This record gives sequence, structure tokens and C-alpha cells, in this order.
Amino acid sequence: GFASPRQGIRLVVEEGLNQLPYSECTVTTPTGHKYDGVKFEKGNCGVSIMRSGEAMEQGLRDCCRSIRIGKILIQSDEETQKAKVYYAKFPPDISRRKVLLMYPILSTGNTVIEAVRVLREHGLQAKHIILLSLFSTPHGARSIVEEFPDITILTTEVHSVAPTHFGQRYFGTD
Repeated sequence: GFASPRQGIRLVVEEGLNQLPYSECTVTTPTGHKYDGVKFEKGNCGVSIMRSGEAMEQGLRDCCRSIRIGKILIQSDEETQKAKVYYAKFPPDISRRKVLLMYPILSTGNTVIEAVRVLREHGLQAKHIILLSLFSTPHGARSIVEEFPDITILTTEVHSVAPTHFGQRYFGTD
């Protein structure tokens, strides 16, 4: 495991950014040094699945200051256990963007599947979605891929039991 969730977030965010379209460019530092760097193409954005995904937003901002971040709130209906969307706010042109979908702990996959459905209703294709998570159960990852074969899932740890205490402590999830 990681010394801290923050390191895990950093790792998965950097890996996600590596998969986004970028072009090489020359960067000049304030002191006048030049070095080869990369410039992300316009049109990337983050979407955090609230509330827990919000803990990953800072990690994304640390790596990519100007990135737009949308939010989506999904909760399970107490009686039916069906995931239900309560709130969604995305950049207006999200269908033309590449999206880093942030959700730290993936157990059943239902919440993410619902989030991807909403993104698709907004015209985004699954192949333009990269899911960033810290923990995933094999079952959760499988259900997402079965539903959306074109999605990319990045996770730092796959384990059959999702850590609940970790979620409570760090992400304020229940």
C-alpha cells in the first residue's frame, strides 16, 4: 500500500494525465533555462463523483492547474439500492473533451456505471473517459468494462475487499 492516500492519488492522476493527448513543446523557466516539456491539448477535464471523488481534485490541480473540473453526485436509493443521479455539472462542451473521472474506491462499480451513463447522455463517448481510482475490486472493474468496453480504468490497487475504513477517514464517505 501507499504511505498516504495523497501519494496514491498523485500516482494515478499522473498516469491518467499521461494518457491524455499532449504535444511536445519547449518550456522556458523564469530563470531563462529551456527544456523539453509537454503541453496538454485543449479539451481535457476532470469530473469528480461526489463526495469521495472531490478528495482527488487537489491532486489533479497540483498536476494541471488550469484544468476544468465538473461534478456529479450519485447516491444509492435506500429501498431499491439503485444508483440515482442527484446533481451533475459539467463544462458545457464536455462531449468534445477527454474526461478524467475521479472516484477513489470502486466496489460494485454501480456508481461509476451510472456516472458514465450520464456523461454519455451529454454526448461523451466512453473511449474518451479515463477512470482514476485508488482501490478497485475485480468485480467492480469487470462490471464497468462489461458495460463500457471502451473505457480506460486506472487504479493503484485491485483487491477483492474494498477498504471502508480508508474511505471514512480520508474521503468522508460512509
